[in-house]
Amino acid sequence: MNIHRRCFLTSSVISAFTLTSRIQAEWEPSQRYPDPRVRAIDKSFMKYRLSLAKVERIATGMRWSEGPVWFGDGRYLLWSDIPNNRIMKWEEETGVVSAFRKPSSNSNGNTRDRQGRLVTCEHDSRRVTRTEYDGSITVIADEFEGKPLNSPNDIVCRSDGSLWFTDPPFGVLGFYEGHKAKQELPTNVYRWDPATNKLNIVADDLNRPNGLAFSPDESKLYVVEAGVTPRVIRSYDVTRDRTQLTNGQTFLTAGNGGTPDGFRVDIDGNLWIGWGMGQEGLDGVSVFNKDGRLIGRIDLPERCGNVCFGGRHRNRLFMCGSTSVYSLFVNTQGVAGG
Repeated sequence: MNIHRRCFLTSSVISAFTLTSRIQAEWEPSQRYPDPRVRAIDKSFMKYRLSLAKVERIATGMRWSEGPVWFGDGRYLLWSDIPNNRIMKWEEETGVVSAFRKPSSNSNGNTRDRQGRLVTCEHDSRRVTRTEYDGSITVIADEFEGKPLNSPNDIVCRSDGSLWFTDPPFGVLGFYEGHKAKQELPTNVYRWDPATNKLNIVADDLNRPNGLAFSPDESKLYVVEAGVTPRVIRSYDVTRDRTQLTNGQTFLTAGNGGTPDGFRVDIDGNLWIGWGMGQEGLDGVSVFNKDGRLIGRIDLPERCGNVCFGGRHRNRLFMCGSTSVYSLFVNTQGVAGG
């Protein structure tokens, strides 16, 4: 390496470090109640806003945070730090942040199955895995009809134990979130059957499906379509036998540069969606009601990739910002299985 190349790399590293440090240094919790970062766009949102709750930053120092999942039995949160190839852990009782798993195969989305086990989408290995009680890892799915999956992205578990996940190509486009490889399958949404251990395609009409979540009664599945501009969230009806989707339609369209990513649903059917594109006024969480109307906003100083509900009563919203994780107590509860 010549000296000019070395200087260029050093400058780049310093610039990236300076930017991250500045973002981290800029964060200060609000000194006021109610927190002005939690905004009611529609008066119906007021019932979900707690006047004595603030946005808190509970962890920082990641490169790209994703896939938060709550473990109430252990009182801790796990999430993926994709480029750093690790799953992180935050302990509610102590506030300690540590690496739960490293390497993590560039893990992305996480959830728990109905037996409480961690289920993870892995970019680098192009598979979905389950972590058993003894810490061993079982491969749930890594191929379909003899071809490797693209890079499983986000995942949810239905009450019947089936796992539903999206498979866009983000992990095989380069070496930052996985490794460069050939895409051999369309970008489908899949269902894994726990009785047969088999996959079937439930949606093949989305360009780069991303975040997904069920409605409270599990009669609908919402999916972010990330490969269109502007991004949209599609809704599908779940068939009576619970194995297929039908009646796909646009639920909402993200205008004005908005970028919906991962999301979860509360017991009233509202969608709490990670949002933004590095622009002030867009970064944070957008809350849409079950009719697709924007009712509330949680402003963050960086783009939010995904969220989950946790805490003792599932009333604490955890938000994965780009480099940090935030939380906010709200006056509702998340639906189980996210």
